[in-house]
Amino acid sequence: MPTAQTKATPESAVKFLVPILSAAIFAAAPLPGSDLAAQTSGQSGSAMQQVSDADLIDLADYADVVVRAKIRRQSEVAPERAPGLRPGYVRYYIEAETQNLIAGSTPLGENVRYLVDLPLDARGRQPKLRKQEVLLFARPVAGRPGELQLVAPDAQLLWSEALERRTRLILEQLVAPDAAPRITGVRDALSVAGTLTGESETQIFLDTIDDDPAAISVVRRPGMAPVWGVSFSEIVDQAVRVPEPGSLAFYRLACTLPRSLPGEANLARDPADRARASDDYRFVVSQLGSCVRLREPPSVRY
Repeated sequence: MPTAQTKATPESAVKFLVPILSAAIFAAAPLPGSDLAAQTSGQSGSAMQQVSDADLIDLADYADVVVRAKIRRQSEVAPERAPGLRPGYVRYYIEAETQNLIAGSTPLGENVRYLVDLPLDARGRQPKLRKQEVLLFARPVAGRPGELQLVAPDAQLLWSEALERRTRLILEQLVAPDAAPRITGVRDALSVAGTLTGESETQIFLDTIDDDPAAISVVRRPGMAPVWGVSFSEIVDQAVRVPEPGSLAFYRLACTLPRSLPGEANLARDPADRARASDDYRFVVSQLGSCVRLREPPSVRY
């Protein structure tokens, strides 16, 4: 994982940055036992930002650079020049000093500039950002040195040692050679009965963003609880294991799989085999549990 301290000659501010798309933030209860980091986006009276492990994976997954920066200046963007701004939010033009490049290979100058959407506090006041240290999940703007585009309108989190440590762990998992790929859906599923009553095996093949292999297996034996696992290998029978809670593989599955097996994906023709495939799929989903997100994930690379 590349890290660097970057310094360069300060650059003059620009009036406009690439427009940022809006995204809704959903409120949800914290996932029991997860590393949940609550982030404040200002000083006293400011709105509270919250981010779960699943949120951090989303942000890091779509970011080309992760930057620790210290805000030097904030300027409000007039509402008429802030398309897609959500009610109760303000868009800011931020000038910040680069503190550290946590991830990414793009050289950054001493200063960075970007737009961010942040909510007003309960009293309708704007957050005070000057001197705040923040963690940015962003992409460089082509042809505009020093300019960043956040992967989401509010992809700026108040920096803390705990947040940076957790983010680094996630980044390490994302770049690992055996990293679980981003899952886009269920391709097909097939369940086959064994020679003994109550014996069966179900295989569920998943679609991934880069067509990398991903498959779930569920094996049933007479008088035993079903056993399941996931493989990200071309050979399904190898390296099949239950993903560790809190791991990248766990969140890839828990946050992506639909709650029930799509009918068109069920390849079995026999009614009993079709029913068993659906039951085994529901079993896996129940074992994974829910995916807790406190914000809407980035959906496209814009």
